[in-house]
Amino acid sequence: MKRLVKLTAFVIMAFCAMNLNAQGKLKFGHINSDSLLKLMPGRDSAYAKIQNEVKTYQTQYQAMQTEYETKSQDYQTNLSTMSDLIKKTKEAEIQDLQQRMEKFQTSAQEALQKKQTELLQPIIDKAKKGIEAVGKEEGFTYIFDSALGSLLYMGGGEDIMPLVKKKLNIK
Repeated sequence: MKRLVKLTAFVIMAFCAMNLNAQGKLKFGHINSDSLLKLMPGRDSAYAKIQNEVKTYQTQYQAMQTEYETKSQDYQTNLSTMSDLIKKTKEAEIQDLQQRMEKFQTSAQEALQKKQTELLQPIIDKAKKGIEAVGKEEGFTYIFDSALGSLLYMGGGEDIMPLVKKKLNIK
């Protein structure tokens, strides 16, 4: 079994070495995708639309929260004078409102995520196409995203931000 693993590793390394020689010189580049996305046209308006959605949902949730607090306070204040039927009815109302608030919160988060994807995905796709186009045109073998923090050394690479900005007509 160990011989098979060693043989497989040797074959893979030999294949990689042949592949590297066949390709010639490797060309590495890097770009900070976060910085690029901040420069993309349409990004600011997309974020403004998302923020408007957030404010709308926050306003609605705050209204529900106020209603919940009012009903809870009324319940606590009048608890000693309530009949069992009214007490149970008020408790059910409060629990129902609490469940509606939780459901609203979940639905709002899902709606915001969907809206964010709807508005930002075309911008992300355009940036990706620009990076891919520059990669092909300039002969890069690999382009790393330095925004992810997974790149420890960039000395051997070339920052392609100016090339992508030019490709996407961003000043």
